[in-house]
Amino acid sequence: MTIQEYLKERPLLFDGAMGTYLAERCPELGEMHCERANITHPSLVKEIHREYLLAGAAAIKTNTFAANCQMMEEGMPAVSDLIRAGWELASQAAQEEAGTHFVFADIGPVPVKDGQELYDAYREIADVFLSCGARCFLFETMGSAEALAEISAYIKERAGDSFVMVSFAASPEGYTRSGFLVKKLFWQMQQCDTVDAVGFNCISGPKHLLEQIRSLPPAGACKYLTVMPNAGYPTMLGNRIHYGADREYFGQNAIELLEAGASIVGGCCGTAPEDIESIASRLTREFIDGIYKRQRASVISSGQESGRPPGKRVLAKESGEDGSSISGMDNGRNAFAEKLRGGRKVIVVELDPPVEPDIDFFMEGAARYKYAGVDAVDIADCPIAKARIDSSVLACKLSRELGITAIPHMTCRDRNINATKALLLGLNIEGVNNVLTVTGDPVPTAMRSQIKTVFSYNSAILARHIQSFNQEIFAENPFMVSGALNINALNFDSQILHAKRKIESGVSVLFTQPVLSERGLGNLRRARKELPAKILGGIMPVVSFRNAAFMNNEMAGIEIDKEIMEKYRDKNREEGEELAYRISVGIIDKISGSVDGFYVITPFKRVELILRIVGYIKSVYGK
Repeated sequence: MTIQEYLKERPLLFDGAMGTYLAERCPELGEMHCERANITHPSLVKEIHREYLLAGAAAIKTNTFAANCQMMEEGMPAVSDLIRAGWELASQAAQEEAGTHFVFADIGPVPVKDGQELYDAYREIADVFLSCGARCFLFETMGSAEALAEISAYIKERAGDSFVMVSFAASPEGYTRSGFLVKKLFWQMQQCDTVDAVGFNCISGPKHLLEQIRSLPPAGACKYLTVMPNAGYPTMLGNRIHYGADREYFGQNAIELLEAGASIVGGCCGTAPEDIESIASRLTREFIDGIYKRQRASVISSGQESGRPPGKRVLAKESGEDGSSISGMDNGRNAFAEKLRGGRKVIVVELDPPVEPDIDFFMEGAARYKYAGVDAVDIADCPIAKARIDSSVLACKLSRELGITAIPHMTCRDRNINATKALLLGLNIEGVNNVLTVTGDPVPTAMRSQIKTVFSYNSAILARHIQSFNQEIFAENPFMVSGALNINALNFDSQILHAKRKIESGVSVLFTQPVLSERGLGNLRRARKELPAKILGGIMPVVSFRNAAFMNNEMAGIEIDKEIMEKYRDKNREEGEELAYRISVGIIDKISGSVDGFYVITPFKRVELILRIVGYIKSVYGK
């Protein structure tokens, strides 16, 4: 019997979470990858498969979720051996139990490095499973749709009778860890002819995933809907994560998922055989012949009996879920974006936030920049990981009290995505609609015992989250997202690739590091040719030889040609400042044809110097 034939008659019930249940059954495994147990504890893995089957599961997943070259540590068995062992154990368990059972090759997300192709990583895994005879594949807990269409097509080419499921990890708010809106990913997979089932799993409990599928519109999709929630929400008991959801609650909510349109249900993190049994006990003949088959009849009567699987909910495209997105560059309420879009060169000046509550100098400097014609003031977020007044708070103050466009830096170092969303909500209601996303400077080694970093995502993922928020909650006043570009990098090819990834994630403007070398100038000109984004060229006046030596040696991403450094040797303060002005305007002239504006960084509170440079830009390029 094929899965399609099975689904005509009844919903497909999956197993639960091998990893969390294995850890519960065998605490002595400690922090060991559960996939390794395929070789070290094969009888236990097989026994767990049998427990899920006896609980009523008709489909089980191989214990191979993280079996890939990036996740496995050195000294462990070969990934191919772990996969083959995992397939054999699941297959044996299924064959030894009476009834119709399906074994799915379980493949989780692969964290590939720069320069590697995700498709190639998936293909290596799929080839091992195909050689074992696998025909059912589950790509689960996905954070994006990258390479999924390609790998599913490859599997179908190698095995035309295969069944491919894709499941995205959905937060309660409807986003993946990679920052994508899950409804948009869901719709994207609806367009993929080689994917048979699409849905959601992990991160969220059953109630939130129920809300997720109920929020999907009522017509237009062509895939089976699969939903596998966590067993509620985790708590820490000792050093272990514990899921304490009520079995009856989980089972009843799973039935509600089926009533809402799912054809395939099961469990993710924290779900044990008892949870699956709670679902199975509710799959009565009355339920199947009633609700489930009525859904199938409804699908057929709507004219979808050919080419579309029966017994599923039909879901439709929503506005923006066909790949389009709302861009902050097109926000008519954003004067800074309007000027950039109009092709006029902009001037942004950076002011570092104070380390103490005295902000008179900061506010006075910003006011003077405004009256000098600067288009925006950008504010660093605790540069060099040193605590300063929060950049977003200052941005709100500047916007509210001075009426100037403020661009707060938003780092990935000090807050998770929940805190970031909360901050964006606050900025939006204050009228701040520009942000600059950066990964953030690392905390110095000597301070790491007291200060912990987050770094749970990078600037590209943060930009993608903001774009998703734009589409869902900031449509009336979307953020224009900027990012950084290190034009002084030794390996600029990598920077170009990273910048393209940022642009794909929603970055509209790139702020470059200061141009103070021939390498930086050449890379900036290359960036102009290769990157489809607005570029603001970095200008940072060097005011003394000592300042130049510090910048060149202790500031990440800055390079100063020796020829420039030597010009400052033995210069006094006045001479150094005059030289800084001449060199800066010379660089401005050199880069003017390759930029959409200038990003001027204030050194050592030298506001008068920056005002002179701004005056030059306004007189020459301000028309």
